[in-house]
Amino acid sequence: MMRIIVTGAGAVLGQGIIKSLRSSTLPLHIVALDPNPLSAGLHWADSSHLIPMATDADYENRIESILEIEQPDAVLVGTDVELAIFAKKRAEWEARYNTHILVSAENVIEIADDKYQTAQFLEKHGLSNPKSVRGEDTQALRQLVEEIGFPLIVKPRRGARAVGVSKVNSQSELDETMKGRHGLVVQQMAGADDQEYTAGVLYFDDKVQASIVLRRDLRDGNTYRAYSGDFPDYEKYVHELAHALKPYGPTNFQFRVDAHGVPRLFEINARFSGTTPMRALFGFNEVELCLRKLIMGEDISPPSIRHGTVIRFLEEQFLDAGQIAAVGQP
Repeated sequence: MMRIIVTGAGAVLGQGIIKSLRSSTLPLHIVALDPNPLSAGLHWADSSHLIPMATDADYENRIESILEIEQPDAVLVGTDVELAIFAKKRAEWEARYNTHILVSAENVIEIADDKYQTAQFLEKHGLSNPKSVRGEDTQALRQLVEEIGFPLIVKPRRGARAVGVSKVNSQSELDETMKGRHGLVVQQMAGADDQEYTAGVLYFDDKVQASIVLRRDLRDGNTYRAYSGDFPDYEKYVHELAHALKPYGPTNFQFRVDAHGVPRLFEINARFSGTTPMRALFGFNEVELCLRKLIMGEDISPPSIRHGTVIRFLEEQFLDAGQIAAVGQP
């Protein structure tokens, strides 16, 4: 029986990891963590703990006490805000608690977290990307407008799920969107709305072990329909991305394809993805593959992908007072 800790049981990512674990063939005891007792993922696990927010001064101490109690075989991180902490503490905690923490190095987390650094990384490695400038760099912004024209995309350098992202079609719209805001990146539009792709790559031992590319439709910044297909050129592209980035384990690449068929990456998530459970339905259970690699020492063989469409929908669950009170109790 593998004992697996999953953080972020209230987040789409953490819940997707738990769903993927539940759909695997592995013998598992899932321990879910989250600050809120009403988080759905806490009620899907075999046991749970309430923890402080990642910004709380006592967060690391609480995680250490849980690692001491649970002695997990692996820890899977289910929110973006926790990634940097686990990356910083990974070597220490793995040695002290004899566990596997599936998180990339700090520099990889930083490149993925900052969309301007993402663009600089791509430029450095000669990988296709939307031309990007810092919002504060007025000269570079003027040159971008002269070179590319409109539409342009304005977004926070650090953010997720399309929060604060605007498409601007004129100089007046750009000026209005930029007014009073800081920490922005302005980018060339990477491609049409119907040419957006999400890719998952598993990278261990200095090579891509497996990957999947899906075309997707978005709603409120999240994938709500995903389509499998044969995308050899895009598979090659994401392999090149992974070789340049050198993550540890799972990484999510989001890109669009322009009118000339060129894929242009606009976001990296150095972790599992909100589409992780959707990928599992296609036959690519990346969570299971990673655990088999880390805990059981199995080589990762690229799975056969089912062709079709996965749709996402809302679901409800009733909790009585006893269930809520039992969260975090031994």
